[in-house]
Amino acid sequence: MSAKKLLSAFALLLCAAGLWCAYDTFQSRYLRPFDNQTALFSGAGLRLPAELAGPGPIRLVHFWDPACPCNVGNQQHLAELIEHYAAQGVSFHVVQKPGSRGQLPANLAALQPIASLPGAEHLPASPAVAIWDRDGKLAYFGPYSEGATCNASNSFIEPILQALTQGRAVDVTQTMAVGCYCPWSP
Repeated sequence: MSAKKLLSAFALLLCAAGLWCAYDTFQSRYLRPFDNQTALFSGAGLRLPAELAGPGPIRLVHFWDPACPCNVGNQQHLAELIEHYAAQGVSFHVVQKPGSRGQLPANLAALQPIASLPGAEHLPASPAVAIWDRDGKLAYFGPYSEGATCNASNSFIEPILQALTQGRAVDVTQTMAVGCYCPWSP
C-alpha cells in the first residue's frame, strides 16, 4: 500500500471518529429518551389557600418542577391557555415544587405564585394542573395531556376550561395517564 493511500485511509478514519464523537456528544446532551410513566392523580386532599378559596373566578393552578425536562412540552401550551382564557376571567396560578430553584420563562409571567397549596405535598408527579370552578369546587386534577408532549390537539385542559366558562359542571378529580412526568416528592 502506498503512503498516499495509507494517509487517505488514516484521514478517513480520523474523520469518522470525529463525526462519531460529535454525534455521541449531541445525543448525550440534547436527546432525552421518552420514558413512559403511568401516574395516578387524586385530588381528594387538594384545597385552595384561604385567600383564593370560595366563589370567584375559575382558577387554574400549574404544578411546576424547574428541574423536570417534561416542562418543555407544556410551557408553550400553558402560555397559549393564558392568552386565550385570561380574557374570559380565568385566573392562573403556579405552585413550585418545594425545595426547588428556578424561574418561569417570561411568557408565563402572568402566573400568580402560591406559596403553599394544602394537599400538594401528596402530588404524584408534575407537570400537573388543578382547576377550580367559579364556586371554588375542584373540577379537574391531573396531567395536561397524555403522551410525550402537550399541545391543544391532545390536551385535557381546553375541554375542561371550555365547559367551565360556559357554566357547565365538571368533576374529573381522579385521573390516570401515561406520559412524561417527574416525581413531585423530594
